[in-house]
Amino acid sequence: MSLTPSVRRPAVVAALCAVALALTGLTAAAPSPERVAAHPYQDPSLPVADRVDDLLARMTQADKLGQMTQIEKDALAAQSDLAAYRIGSVLSGGDSTVSPNNAQTWADTYDSLQRTALGTPLGIPMIYGIDAVHGHNAVRGATIFPHNIGLGATRDPALVQRIGRAVAEEMAGTGIDWDFAPCLCVARNDRWGRTYESFGEKPELPTAMATFVTGMQGATLGADPASVLATAKHYLGDGGTTGGVDQGNTELSEAELRSIHLPPFQEAVKRGVGSVMLSYSSWNGVRSHAHKYLVTDVLKRELGFSGFVVSDWAAVDQLDGQTGFTGAEIATAVNAGVDMVMVPHDYRKFLTLLRGEVDAGRISAARIDDANRRILTKKFELGLFERPLTDRSYTSTVGSAEHRALARQAVRASQVLLKNEGGVLPLAKNAKLFVAGKSADDIGNQSGGWTLGWQGRSGPVTEGTTVLQGIRAAATDPSRVTYDRYGNGVDGSYAAAVAVVGETPYAEMRGDRPGAMGLDQEDLGTLARLKASGVPVVVVLVSGRPLDIAAQLPDWKALLAAWLPGTEGNGVSDVLFGDHAPTGRLPVTWMRSASQQPVNDGDGKTPLFPYGHGLTYEERPAPDPDPTPEPGDKACTAQFKAGSSWSGGYQAEVTVKNTGTGPLTGWSVGWDLGGSTITNLWNGSLTVAQGRATVRNSSFNGTLAPGATASFGFTANGTAGTPAPGCAGT
Repeated sequence: MSLTPSVRRPAVVAALCAVALALTGLTAAAPSPERVAAHPYQDPSLPVADRVDDLLARMTQADKLGQMTQIEKDALAAQSDLAAYRIGSVLSGGDSTVSPNNAQTWADTYDSLQRTALGTPLGIPMIYGIDAVHGHNAVRGATIFPHNIGLGATRDPALVQRIGRAVAEEMAGTGIDWDFAPCLCVARNDRWGRTYESFGEKPELPTAMATFVTGMQGATLGADPASVLATAKHYLGDGGTTGGVDQGNTELSEAELRSIHLPPFQEAVKRGVGSVMLSYSSWNGVRSHAHKYLVTDVLKRELGFSGFVVSDWAAVDQLDGQTGFTGAEIATAVNAGVDMVMVPHDYRKFLTLLRGEVDAGRISAARIDDANRRILTKKFELGLFERPLTDRSYTSTVGSAEHRALARQAVRASQVLLKNEGGVLPLAKNAKLFVAGKSADDIGNQSGGWTLGWQGRSGPVTEGTTVLQGIRAAATDPSRVTYDRYGNGVDGSYAAAVAVVGETPYAEMRGDRPGAMGLDQEDLGTLARLKASGVPVVVVLVSGRPLDIAAQLPDWKALLAAWLPGTEGNGVSDVLFGDHAPTGRLPVTWMRSASQQPVNDGDGKTPLFPYGHGLTYEERPAPDPDPTPEPGDKACTAQFKAGSSWSGGYQAEVTVKNTGTGPLTGWSVGWDLGGSTITNLWNGSLTVAQGRATVRNSSFNGTLAPGATASFGFTANGTAGTPAPGCAGT
């Protein structure tokens, strides 16, 4: 029998439940259309809180424990177990896929599992999670956007929000309704294998880029049919571990942890993020998954996070340092505030142990109900009870031309021009060019880890445009572009040689670089051949972090940091040929040598390139259309609002409004600190003199039309008081 799950319509829910029950062989009676509307929790016109209360009152212990359980799709011993064990969530891990790997098969797989999940007496839908961290990156043919480090270089939160929306649409087209993104870590040591998952080394960048949450979820979760639950991860401090060791120990005072690593999560909570994933790492020796103070007291109570907390992959198993989970580990994690456990494999043993801890009173019924309330609230808000199946109207958006155009825009905005001696860039489109390097014609390399597999891999892993293809497409005569991976055959007849070199794909654990951080021997050999030809060498560096290249830099006329651009390599050629001038700025400090690690802005070390560095091409300034503004057209106001506070510190936000009659191209806000000391500021630049703070706009939020607003925020030591900031516009 075949069902066509085209849209999530309430009218089909009862029929689907009946089919699921028949297919799984469960004995419970199938809901009829009358029963679907019979109970308050099945009535979409009621407030979500009322629906949750009604459903909770009807749930058995097995129902509740199942909702707290998340399992890997491929771990199901039998698909019927999804209903038999009342499993609340399924995920696909980094290497979990479908065959054939395309959007249609993913949607079919999702719907098949969802039908099974609906086949229980209460018909509670599952929620399906996946790591779509730079596009729907498990699906062949999906649009792959730059990794976060590149997006941080754009300094464009509005662009990141549009990317979040595009990823949500592609996910919705495969049915998957929960994304384990964005990663809001603040990477403080480039040796860390997850550096590319960070938007930047200073908290203001990840904080600003939390707009991804709004892109994924929409202004209100579930109000849009493409709304997908977002996840702020990894809470807390995983980017600050000693030595940049993955899953390591973050050794900081609480004030430092709050000022550096907490602000992005505060912003995500403010934006209504639906879930938070904990970090494998520890804070001063205590693992995040066991840290009740950080999870329950700070995240849930102080910050007011009302969504649910999910563990990372098998992280609960690690609490005692032994292989395999125990009842004690489960109790520790759940009592610390974990609401859903990513098991991900032996769900039968997990549920037996969880039930034992509840029956023994080591986990209270109230804690179980709290976890269920949080999970069910998000399921109701997403509309899963009314629209449980894939909305096939979005399936065609996977890899769509519109999304690829957006990704190309993101690629060119992320390029950071670090060196341009003699103005060798932009290249002439009619020039005779030699292209070399292992990443010039390798879409796997330019996409990096978490692309069609956890660690990613080199080669033609998916559809897209390589950097070489982009160069040839932009050239006036593609026959004048010669390519050899190793640089063989280059001679002095070429106007320039473009070397696309750097890292090959990796993800966490395997990506840590505790030793040398330079180019590999193949890259060095290729570059040596190009240098020997005497032609100007332009290096396009494809990497997930800064590399140790100071010794080779004098040999290069130009250096363009391309990061991990994803599937739209023509965004790189857009900048190489000057169709778009480079505008990216470093989201991290570029080391002078690996021995400097960790190196961050303001630490007193002299880097090769400082945080925020980025060149562009010389342009003639545009004439001022209004060189003599009328009086009063550059007016603005600033409103101070205190946020959360704690012993010895507080957070605040200032909103700037253009109250003039003309546009602002910049603004500054000043106020007396009253003895406070600002420890971290985002969305602006700070100077302090004689007890007075002055904040000037960042590049992305300085231009304001009449009536428009922008904001910046900060954390500080001391008490907030009632400052009255003044604003000046330019």
